[in-house]
Amino acid sequence: MSAQQYTVNDYTLETLLNWIKNDDIAIPEIQRPFVWKPIKVRDFIDSLYFGYPVGYLITWRAPDVRLRNGGRSEGERILIDGQQRVIAIRAALQGHPVVNKNYRMTRIIIAFNPREERFAVADAANRKNPEWVHDIATVFAPGARMRLLVDEYCELNQHVDKYEIDERMERLKDILHNTLGFIELAPGLSMETVAEIFVRINSKGVSLNEADFAMSKMAATEQYDGHRLRKCIDYFCYLAIDPGAYGKLVRDDDFANSDYFRRMEWLKDWRNDLYAPSYTDMLRVAFASEFKRGRLADLVALLSGRNFDTRTFDEAIAEESFFKFKDGVMNYMKKNHFENFLMILNSAGFVNSSMIKSKNAVNFAYILYLTLHAQRPNVGNIETLVRRWFVMSVLTARYSGSTETTLDADIRHIDEQGAPQYLDAIEREELSDVFWEASLPRSMNTSVASSSYFNLFLASQVMARDKGFLSPNLSVHELLKGQSDIHHIFPRRYLQNHGLAKDRYNQIANYVVMQKEFNIAIGDKPPEKYFSELNQKRADGRPRYGGITDSNQLQENLVAHCLPEGMESQTVENYDAFLERRRKLMAAKIRDYYNAL
Repeated sequence: MSAQQYTVNDYTLETLLNWIKNDDIAIPEIQRPFVWKPIKVRDFIDSLYFGYPVGYLITWRAPDVRLRNGGRSEGERILIDGQQRVIAIRAALQGHPVVNKNYRMTRIIIAFNPREERFAVADAANRKNPEWVHDIATVFAPGARMRLLVDEYCELNQHVDKYEIDERMERLKDILHNTLGFIELAPGLSMETVAEIFVRINSKGVSLNEADFAMSKMAATEQYDGHRLRKCIDYFCYLAIDPGAYGKLVRDDDFANSDYFRRMEWLKDWRNDLYAPSYTDMLRVAFASEFKRGRLADLVALLSGRNFDTRTFDEAIAEESFFKFKDGVMNYMKKNHFENFLMILNSAGFVNSSMIKSKNAVNFAYILYLTLHAQRPNVGNIETLVRRWFVMSVLTARYSGSTETTLDADIRHIDEQGAPQYLDAIEREELSDVFWEASLPRSMNTSVASSSYFNLFLASQVMARDKGFLSPNLSVHELLKGQSDIHHIFPRRYLQNHGLAKDRYNQIANYVVMQKEFNIAIGDKPPEKYFSELNQKRADGRPRYGGITDSNQLQENLVAHCLPEGMESQTVENYDAFLERRRKLMAAKIRDYYNAL
C-alpha cells in the first residue's frame, strides 16, 4: 500500500489571514489569475455567513518551489488549490484590489443588508440606500468599532431593531472564526504529482480548460524551461494590457535576465489596446502557427510526450515539443511581428478595440501572419491576405461556433494548399452574390449597436476616408478615435412616441456616426423635418444642422453614409422600407470595401 500523501486539518479564517499577513502562505506558478466574477465572490461570502460548506483548500509544504512572484518557497505553505477563495476573502473582507483575468487591477466590493441578512455586489443603488452597509471591509478594518457602526446604521434606519442589527453585524464579523478544511500534501511529493493533483481537483468552481492544463504542465516542467515559458506567457499578456507593470516584473531577477524577458521588454512603452491577448489567445496563436494544429488539447498532449501514431508517451517528443513551442512563443512576442500585424488591422479600418468583437478572428489572422512570414512571401501579399482573411472571418462569423474545429481545419488546409488558394475557395463558396445581396442585408437586421456588421460598415467608412455625418472636416476615423455619438437617423424618441419598441428603433441601419454637437442640434426632430432643413441657414449664415454649407458636399456626405434618396419625405410609416433600403446600400459599401482590401 502506498504511503499517505496528505493530512486533513481545520483552521479558522482568521488563522488563514494571519498566515497571509506573515507571508506564511504562497502561490505557486501553476495557479491562475483571479477569474471569479464579483457575483461569485458575493455567493462565497454568503456561504461563509450562513455556515455553508465552501470546500477544502489544499496546501503543500516544500522547499525550493517556484512561486508566482518569481521567488522560491522556503518552507511556507504553498497554496495548491483555493487561490480564488483566498483572494475573494482578502478582496471582500480586507479591501485588497485584485488582478483580474484581463490583468487589470480592480476592487470587488460586497455590500450587506443586515435587516434582510442579504449580500450584494456593491453598486450605485445600494450605495445610496441606507439599509445597506456598502462595503463590508469597513466591518473588518483594523480598529473598527462595532458599536459605532451599529449606531450609525440605526441612526440612518430608525425603524429597525437595534439589537437585531447588532446581532447580525456581529455574526458577519464572526465569520473570521469559521473553520476551513485544509488538505495538506506530503512534503516529499514531486512537482509533477502536485500539478496532476491540481488539475484533477479543479472540476469544481471555475473549471480548468485546456489552456489552464497547458499552463500547469509548463509550470511543473523545469527540465525544459517550462516554468519560465509559462511565466513568459503570463507576463507578456500582463504587460500588453498594463505597461506600467514593467517596474514590478523587472524585480523578478531570474526571469528579468532571460531571453524571454528581453523579447517582451519593448512592451514597457506600448500604448495600443487594439489587441490585448489573454494567455489562451497567446497559447492558441503560438501553438497553431508553429505546429499547424488548432486544438489546445493537442498542445497538452505533445508537451506530455504524446506520440499520436503509436498512442504512447515518449520523453523525446516532450523535449522537442517544448523547444518548438518556445519558438512559437518567441515569434509571437517579436516586436516587429506584433506591431506589423496590428498595423494590418488598422489598415483594414479597425482603429480601436471596440470595433473588434471576435477575438478568435484576430487570433487566426495573427496565426496566418506568422505562418506566411515564416514562408517569406512578398510583404504586400502578406498584408493583403491577412486583411482579407480577417474581414472574411468577421463577415461570415467563421470562428463563432466550433472554434477549435474550424481553426484546426483552416490551419491544416493552409499548410496543405497555400493561403491564397484556400482563401479563394472560401470566397467562392461563402461570399457569392447571394451573400452580398441577400444574406448580409438580412444579417444586418439587428438592434445590437456593437454588431460586427455595423463595425465592418464603420471600417469601410474609415478606409474610404469618409467624413462624419453632416461633418465638413472631421472624418469617421477621427470621430471613432475621439468623441462621437451614434445618431439615430429616425430619432429614438420620435419612434418611441409612435409606439416602436427598442428592438425596432435601435436597428443598426438606423445608425450613423456624428459629432456630439450636431446630434444635439437635431434632437428628436423627424427626418422629414431636419432633412428638409439641411440646406437652410440660420440668421448667422451657418447651416441649421451640421457644418456643411455646400449642397454637392452635402450630397456626397449622405451617399457616404448610405442614406437613400428622398430622406426629406420620410415618415414613420416609411421606416421599415427605409431600413431595408439602407441595409442593401450598407452591404454594397462593405462589398466594395472588401474587394479593395
